[in-house]
Amino acid sequence: MLAVLGFALFLLGLPWLVTNDYYINLLTLSLNHAIIVVGLNLLMGYAGQVSLGHAAFYGLGAYTTAILTTRYFFPLPLGMASGVLTAGVVACLIGIPTLKLKGHYLAMATLGFGVIVYIFFNETIGLTGGPSGFTGVSRLHIQGHKFTDRSYYYLVSLVLTGVVLLSLNIIHSRIGRALRALHSSETAAQIAGIDIAKYKIFVFVLSALFAGLAGVLYAHNIAFVAPSSFGFNFSVELVTMVVLGGMANVWGAVIGALFLTILPEFLRIFENIEILLYGAILIVFVIFLPEGIAGAIVKFFTFLKTKRSDGAGGK
Repeated sequence: MLAVLGFALFLLGLPWLVTNDYYINLLTLSLNHAIIVVGLNLLMGYAGQVSLGHAAFYGLGAYTTAILTTRYFFPLPLGMASGVLTAGVVACLIGIPTLKLKGHYLAMATLGFGVIVYIFFNETIGLTGGPSGFTGVSRLHIQGHKFTDRSYYYLVSLVLTGVVLLSLNIIHSRIGRALRALHSSETAAQIAGIDIAKYKIFVFVLSALFAGLAGVLYAHNIAFVAPSSFGFNFSVELVTMVVLGGMANVWGAVIGALFLTILPEFLRIFENIEILLYGAILIVFVIFLPEGIAGAIVKFFTFLKTKRSDGAGGK
């Protein structure tokens, strides 16, 4: 609980380090990505299920609230709730048959789902606006008062803190123990009396709900949604954030999302070799930090603690 409180205070103070609205929006986007990655980390890191289609749930949340609130004049809260719910319902319908698969077969199935949704966004021009995107989405407002860039950042920070707190509670509960058992060995988990199908569906739908929630927040912040934001490349980027931050580590998910969202902005100054540097940095991290950035941080503090204990014992 203290860690979550410290994290919340850190997020509250972060905007005061920047004065440019562009960087405020970049921070907001990185926290938005973190909401998705925390859910994906529950699915991959704790339950051991690989998904290459989570960008689709992100897009379903964004497009659903955008279309309902703009074209069909749904009240904003109802439209936003519908976006999150749509992602969850679709995840349940897809997950029931898909999660019977294992390993790379599951990854291929979720990849196929993501590609289908991406094509749907592109081809249904009358509904989604097609490749040009869906414009005119209203910025989030309460009783006529629209959120500023800074206030929207605080809203997303609050949502992310709630997602992290919920995830930590799940991990340290009976459900979390079941997910870890499932990751270690499905056969052993089944012998121990764990309902494998139930827990697989639960964590898959939960991670999709987080992605849908992030999509809803994204749509009403940018006020525009386009298929290019929800394609296969973004799904791969989300998986990379999970791995780079640290598998089976909620804080690692947040770190990975922040790092990979902000990193390209720092590499822009290198212009022609930006992509090469980006790839090289990822390779170095994967080779030398196999447990992710969070794992490296834990090892570093463990090392310091051991050294301090050795020094105290020597005296």
